[in-house]
Amino acid sequence: MVLTRGDDFPIHQTSEPIAYAGTDRNFYDRYFFNGYAYEGELFFAAAMGIYPHLNIADAAFVVVRGGVETALHASRWLGMERMDMSVGPISIEVLEPLNKLKLKVEAPDKGIRAEIVFEGRSFPIEEPRFIRRNGPRTFMDYTRLTQNGRYTGWLEVDGKRESVDGFVGTRDRSWGIRPIGARDAQELAPPQPGQFFWIWSPSNFPDGSFFFHTNDDGAGEPWNRRAVWARDGSNAETHSEIKDSEVSIDWKSGTRHAKGAVVRLKDASGTREITFEPLYEFYMLGLGYGHPKWNHGGNHGELAVEREDLKLSEVDPRQPQHLHVQALCKVTYKGPDGAEQVGRGVLEQLAIGPHEPSGFKQMLDFAP
Repeated sequence: MVLTRGDDFPIHQTSEPIAYAGTDRNFYDRYFFNGYAYEGELFFAAAMGIYPHLNIADAAFVVVRGGVETALHASRWLGMERMDMSVGPISIEVLEPLNKLKLKVEAPDKGIRAEIVFEGRSFPIEEPRFIRRNGPRTFMDYTRLTQNGRYTGWLEVDGKRESVDGFVGTRDRSWGIRPIGARDAQELAPPQPGQFFWIWSPSNFPDGSFFFHTNDDGAGEPWNRRAVWARDGSNAETHSEIKDSEVSIDWKSGTRHAKGAVVRLKDASGTREITFEPLYEFYMLGLGYGHPKWNHGGNHGELAVEREDLKLSEVDPRQPQHLHVQALCKVTYKGPDGAEQVGRGVLEQLAIGPHEPSGFKQMLDFAP
């Protein structure tokens, strides 16, 4: 048995010390942030993952500006201490649970520094529990809270400091089971073709936040979908959920990235449309998603830190590690009465394998 700082808080979920998270080696606990202004191209993102059974923690901080995606990757041995929310130069501090968090990056030797505070616009939404199995094997089983907010602070890359005061964006917290670390050496019997379709589109408007996501199967049927409007200051009881929602995507030729998308909502008041117009793609491998080296839960030793610069114009979007993106978008809301308001948000996309409404039939074919 191992006692750690978490054991002095009333947060236990099993009869064991906090250092032990059930029995599944793929258990994880994760933070995510993105931020952007209503105008301009500057974008930042950050993530931190804790993997108790692998005894690993990793984190990343990304800045996109001038057509370059600059990522700081960090990984360390966890030492079974889950209450230490720092990985080398990247740290997260919870200032006010479910409302206010602080992100700090101090890597002057890599040319990257930041001190940023997130404050929620409303109470977080709880997305429906994500449970998916491949045959008998659990592929994912997790819960996520998502919250839009406003930022204060600054970031600095190569000596150029920029304020993020007035930026908006999204943070989430998820925990549970998803594939992490080294891939399982033994494949399923019989082998099953891969398929995963994911759209996530949190958006910020002057007086509130819009949330839509969908996980579809190969036929285009959603197995996890939700649409929510959260007015500033609303809570779990006063968030507005729209049961009837759908999304249509116009794919860029030769890719699995969206040229545009429209989410349609239907209720007693009529039909509303939220239109997404991408400005550019942020490649999620900057935060470790699908990264050939800095994948989530990878073992890089006691501590490892590395900077990576990616010129967006030189990225091949057909490569598997470049499929997963968040597109920074102009977002337009059109109500049943025709009234419009304009905001900003992201359109996260990951489409692997067949998806009938998109015309994808194979593991990795592309839009005509």
